[in-house]
Amino acid sequence: MPKVSTNINLDADLKKDCQELFSDLGMDLTTAVTIFLKQARRVQGIPFSISRENPNAETIAALNEYEEMKNNPAKCKRYSSFKSARNEVLNDA
Repeated sequence: MPKVSTNINLDADLKKDCQELFSDLGMDLTTAVTIFLKQARRVQGIPFSISRENPNAETIAALNEYEEMKNNPAKCKRYSSFKSARNEVLNDA
């Protein structure tokens, strides 16, 4: 089957990172894009799930704690130095 040239615009860093990744996997960017397109044709859609990131419960709790600390800094424990904060963490471990 004859080949055709196709131009796509990419972020330079994305292209560089993906070229390195695909090289480690033994292929070039053209081969990776061809694989993607063949899979898209085979499944008649995007060949992977596209969704928003859903943080897990621990991440949600940390984000909520951050918001609480930001909104109410007077309620937060203060340390006189990094060393004292580190010592408390190590003592609790």
